[in-house]
Amino acid sequence: MANTSSAKKAVRKIARRTAVNRSRRSQLRTQVRKVEEAIASGDAAVAAAVLQSVAPVVMRAAQKGVIHKNTASRKVSRLTARVKALSA
Repeated sequence: MANTSSAKKAVRKIARRTAVNRSRRSQLRTQVRKVEEAIASGDAAVAAAVLQSVAPVVMRAAQKGVIHKNTASRKVSRLTARVKALSA
């Protein structure tokens, strides 16, 4: 348990930051799931449109420190490859 006032404040800050990060991570997963569902439906045009709106969300999550930037790049790259293969 935190003893000093600064440690108590740090606990409060961490709790707030954790809640924000949890929300962002949840939003990220939801958006990625939307692309995967669009790919599963087989409609290349819809999948490409959804991917265009999801890629910035993934990269923003990396910018905010929710996920690593290489992880974000990998996710976007793999989703893009899947959408491209669907249209080919």
